[in-house]
Amino acid sequence: MQIGINCDMGESFSLYKLGDDEGIMPFITEANIACGFHASDPNHMRTTVKLAKSHDVKTGAHFSLPDQAGFGRREMKIARDELANIIIYQIGALKAFLDIAGVPLNHLKPHGALYGMACRQESVAHAIADAAVHHGVPIFGMAGTVQEDVYLSRGLEFRSEYFCDLDYDDNGALVITRTHDPVDPETAAERCLRAVMEGKTESINGKEVAVRADTVCVHSDTPNAVEVAGAVRNILEPYIDQN
Repeated sequence: MQIGINCDMGESFSLYKLGDDEGIMPFITEANIACGFHASDPNHMRTTVKLAKSHDVKTGAHFSLPDQAGFGRREMKIARDELANIIIYQIGALKAFLDIAGVPLNHLKPHGALYGMACRQESVAHAIADAAVHHGVPIFGMAGTVQEDVYLSRGLEFRSEYFCDLDYDDNGALVITRTHDPVDPETAAERCLRAVMEGKTESINGKEVAVRADTVCVHSDTPNAVEVAGAVRNILEPYIDQN
């Protein structure tokens, strides 16, 4: 069993700071770096790539809908070919900084509303796959959804995420809020261990739902994200992918 711990990072913009990337980086194995369409800018992208490299953390592209004002959390109607081009553009921007740093692109992960849309809409999942086929790296997503079916049908590698700092509804879907409240680090860590070992988690209403955790996500904009990341790393250490 080889588990990763990933985090959405590099989401600061211009003079505005979001998240404690420096504090979280020692506890994770995979950094999902924002590509400028929901957050980040060229300076922060390059800085985050350098930070990840200094900690031997694998680096992936965290692309989104073109919605910086809404932090990528508002759904949009975009045709498949245009959406694929939007994604290709963002991956390409990050890939340039990775190439300069001598770091390979490790994975891809859609952000926010785009992630949720890909769970439900075939055309959106195919647009992501249209971009991903050019890179030959895994895509992070939720097991048992449309995105898993589409990615696998296209011959792409899929890695299922468990979210340690978000609630799940009774159907196993994420409960998405505009902001993240603090979570108890030990509770989050124990939930992660159960998701990894048993493939189950408790919904917001106390119902057990099935999950799959190939990698665990810690959000950097959770107010106590560093403490959460540390607790999750501590409890999952025996199962962490060291390659």
